[in-house]
Amino acid sequence: MAVSRSMRRLLRIREMEEEMSQAALEAALNELKRLQAALAAARERERGGRRIVAASARTGEVADRIAGLEEIKAGQSHAAALKPLAAEAELAIDSRRQEFAAKRTERRQVETLIRKTEAADTAEALRRAQKEVDDRFLDKTRRGAGSGKEND
Repeated sequence: MAVSRSMRRLLRIREMEEEMSQAALEAALNELKRLQAALAAARERERGGRRIVAASARTGEVADRIAGLEEIKAGQSHAAALKPLAAEAELAIDSRRQEFAAKRTERRQVETLIRKTEAADTAEALRRAQKEVDDRFLDKTRRGAGSGKEND
């Protein structure tokens, strides 16, 4: 039983689905990296505000102290807004990772079916070839045995 065109087509579809799933996973990972970088920038902004407040405490500049407090507040609010987005991105990554694993499994199952069918076809072809060789040998043996009896 040769591998049908529909089975090969199914394999191509599974490969494309796996590629799309992998691309979606990579996009989700990139989104998480972007969010993590923004979160790090917000934390750095907060730390910068703290440094400004500390410097203004030494110099006595009220305007610098107010600016530093505003930087701290802005960094904290930005970080607070980014944390839930990062958590959602992590959930999306988990989901996409599971989807990718499922698509890879589906593709491998089709590949396994195709390999088994091809192996069975090869084994059948070898059996047929061996049977032909055996049949020719038997025919030769019978003809040779028949010829020998006629000469006696």
